[in-house]
Amino acid sequence: MHISNRVADIPKSAIHEMTRLSKENENVAFLSWAKPTSGAPDFIGDAAIAAINKRLVDGYSVSAGLPELRQEIVKKLKRDNKIDANIAQIIVTVGAIEGLAAAMMAIIDPGDEVILPSPTYSTHINQVALASGHPVFVPTIEEDGFILDIEGIKKAVTPKTKAIVYCSPSNPTGAVFSEQQLRQLAEIALEHNLMVVTDEAYEYFVFDEHNHFSIASIPEMQKNVISCFTFTKTYAMTGWRIGYLHADEELIPQINKAHIPFTICAPVVSQYAALAALQNSQECVELFRLKYLSARNLMCNRLDRLPSVFEYQKPGGSYLMFPKIVLEQGKNSHQFCVELLRAAKVSTTPGADFGPTGEQHLRLSFCVPDEMIHTAFDRMERYFNR
Repeated sequence: MHISNRVADIPKSAIHEMTRLSKENENVAFLSWAKPTSGAPDFIGDAAIAAINKRLVDGYSVSAGLPELRQEIVKKLKRDNKIDANIAQIIVTVGAIEGLAAAMMAIIDPGDEVILPSPTYSTHINQVALASGHPVFVPTIEEDGFILDIEGIKKAVTPKTKAIVYCSPSNPTGAVFSEQQLRQLAEIALEHNLMVVTDEAYEYFVFDEHNHFSIASIPEMQKNVISCFTFTKTYAMTGWRIGYLHADEELIPQINKAHIPFTICAPVVSQYAALAALQNSQECVELFRLKYLSARNLMCNRLDRLPSVFEYQKPGGSYLMFPKIVLEQGKNSHQFCVELLRAAKVSTTPGADFGPTGEQHLRLSFCVPDEMIHTAFDRMERYFNR
């Protein structure tokens, strides 16, 4: 088969593989999908219907996105992220994922090294590989809540290092990297003239004493950061596939060169839906946050009842957590998750998919109804206590 090495060398996605296996079973309790089950607020769908009825969505938008949407994004970035921007610094993307992919293609040459904290989102690893870069993993400090190892990152920098990529709040761990740590990361980037690419998909879902900090709000970092955001998580719009990125005005035309062959432009109907999301009340976002906070607490309480099976760090954000498997048979996370699915009908995601320190863990999602969490843990308790 005439397959490129960079694609052939990418492992099969554990997330999608578990989804495939789950469909072979009936009545599965899903904790593997990072997909809100609540659905987007009605006003978002209403705006899309209105745009369709007005025949506004039948053609392409400009590749960077609707000007009125980018203007609303500029307002949001200043209000919520303390980032000063203009519409020439914004590209509307097909979710944060496509923005991240375009960013990687724009800044990485074959053989460039890209530093990623581990565990990290598996798609970031694959995007580096698709750009023919070399992922360099720096383990996070699990016992302190999966925080960044700043000294480890410093030691990982070599003459081949081109960029640092991170997600905060983190997928899969739920860790929220503090402003202090991200300022230290900025110092490393500036010292070595590195790019920083951020995935801030879960920016609004932070809990307890944690706060979200955007590294692009540091004035000195303006030329060294590409920040990627999404509507899909904030407003439970996963199927709408709509996000955006912010970068320096000189970088945007280069990123757009990658964005256009990937997608031409983001779906226009989704752009009008996103415009409505920004222009209406943001009360729904806080309601989502409170819902996920309650679900996180519930999942932690249920995990506390299985101390011989799991150890965990309470996530400070997102709607994901990454417990460690302490049972002997849990050393192979993929085998553990497959057996759990087949024997207990509970779908989870193997931690090995999220970098070298992900093994012996599994990812659980709590953006599901409470009843789903209870069902999954009732089944796990029966399975492990048999």
